Amino acid sequence: MRGLKCSAASFALKLKIILVIVSIAIGLFACTSGKTGRSGIVIADSSSYEASIYRQNCAICHGAEANGKMVDGTMVPSLRFGDAAKKSKEEIFQQIAHGKLPMPSFENQLSEKEMQQMVRFIIEDLQGRKYSKNSK
Repeated sequence: MRGLKCSAASFALKLKIILVIVSIAIGLFACTSGKTGRSGIVIADSSSYEASIYRQNCAICHGAEANGKMVDGTMVPSLRFGDAAKKSKEEIFQQIAHGKLPMPSFENQLSEKEMQQMVRFIIEDLQGRKYSKNSK
C-alpha cells in the first residue's frame, strides 16, 4: 500500500511540473507573438519606405506595431487583424485618402502613389494577405 502512495505523489508532482512548463511556454509565445502580424514584419525594425510613412503618420494612433491602442478614451483599431483585415483594397484606400472620424484624411499629406503603397503595406506586410495590383 505504501508503494501506491509514493507513486501517486510522484505522479502528481510530475504532472504539476509539466503543467508549469506548458504554462510558461504558452506565456512566452503569447508575449512574443503579439509584436508581429501574421507575416512577421516588425515595423520598428523595417527600413522600408512604407514603414517610415507608417511611423510618421499612423503609429501615433494605431500603435507602434499597428496592433491598435487607446487614444483619448477611444480604442483605435488594429490594422493587422479584426475589421481591417476584412477590408478591400479600395476600402482601405478610401479610409486613408478621405478619413472617417475620428481618423483624419491623408489626401493632402500623402501622394496618390504613397497612399497606394500604404494599402499594399497594410494588406501584404501587416496582415499577411495576398495583394494583387489588378484586384479590388
